Amino acid sequence: MKIDKKLIEELKNYLDEFGLTEIEYQDGNKKIKVGKNLVSNTNITAHKPGLTKAKEEESGTKVSSPIIGTAYLAPEPGGKKFVEVGQKIKKGQTVMIVEAMKTMNHVPSTADGEIKKILVQDGQAVEFGQTLVLLK
Repeated sequence: MKIDKKLIEELKNYLDEFGLTEIEYQDGNKKIKVGKNLVSNTNITAHKPGLTKAKEEESGTKVSSPIIGTAYLAPEPGGKKFVEVGQKIKKGQTVMIVEAMKTMNHVPSTADGEIKKILVQDGQAVEFGQTLVLLK
């Protein structure tokens, strides 16, 4: 099997461009996984004042990204946002779209509630499992 250095370099560039730690590509039987190690300073931040407040702000029902892609808060550029902070929503209601490979994937609310906080910006790259919205 010949190693496609150009493809690996392109995948590496996607890691930096979209702020990812890992990306996987598959074409037939060929599968390439590229990742980078990040040094976590979790132990350092665990002792900083104000961490308790940050944890309190993150409490609530989390709506997470089902895939890696780009998050959009409205159905079209300049359009009305799907949800706003303080808005009451129903389970299954679309909170945003995550685009992956030119496919628009609607992200539904996992529960009834009120939008407490929107944790991503319009057009921001998101990873699988990343919390997008917090509900009260």
